[in-house]
Amino acid sequence: MKQHEQVIEILKQNEGFGTLGYLYQNVETNDWKTKTPFASIRRIVQNEKYFFKIKPGLWGLNDYRDKILRQLGLGKFSIKKEEIFNHSYYQGLLVEIGNFRGYDTFIPHQDKNKKYLNKSLSSVCTLTDIYEFTYKEVLQKAKTVDVVWFNQRKFPSHFFEVEYSTNIYNSLIKFVELQDFYSKYFIVGSLKRLREYKSKISNDIFSDIKDRVQFIDYEYIYHLYTKTSEINSMPKL
Repeated sequence: MKQHEQVIEILKQNEGFGTLGYLYQNVETNDWKTKTPFASIRRIVQNEKYFFKIKPGLWGLNDYRDKILRQLGLGKFSIKKEEIFNHSYYQGLLVEIGNFRGYDTFIPHQDKNKKYLNKSLSSVCTLTDIYEFTYKEVLQKAKTVDVVWFNQRKFPSHFFEVEYSTNIYNSLIKFVELQDFYSKYFIVGSLKRLREYKSKISNDIFSDIKDRVQFIDYEYIYHLYTKTSEINSMPKL
């Protein structure tokens, strides 16, 4: 079987689409006689004869295009459905990155049944309930953060708020209430919202967290996910 046929077959087994990370983990490349199999996979999926780009890092088979777009609520379907997809997609990527890095991962209970590609977000998280690492009233705020990574001591290491169309100000208020923890805080969004973020974070109310919060864009998350899954898929020494 040719290399591109192997990639096609793996995508067929996953309803016709998958992330680069999924391909890295599932395409058998031992017989490819190349020192850069992941680069080969990236080259293969760019062949427009067989594949199309759904989102950054997410590829589908041309023969399944209509079915995939309908299933994911993309293309000619409602803008609202696409917003929901984008938010869940980047939540899922952040969860998987955390898993690859050995963190326990948590998402809010109201997001448990949201779709991350062809599965639920809850199916990729390692935690069903948040660790009780603080007072109840503070914990209630932490439970609403889009993605939380916990370290081995069961304390929050990273907080992520994914801002597709929601109010960045509200997310920063959450971080103010969580600032007493030795954690990292991130606003994740489109580069188009960077100016809005800078305007909000410059407000005096956020002076205590201004230097502790980072804005990272979707493209960065996609690249981080791809590189992390690539490292995770390499043979262990």
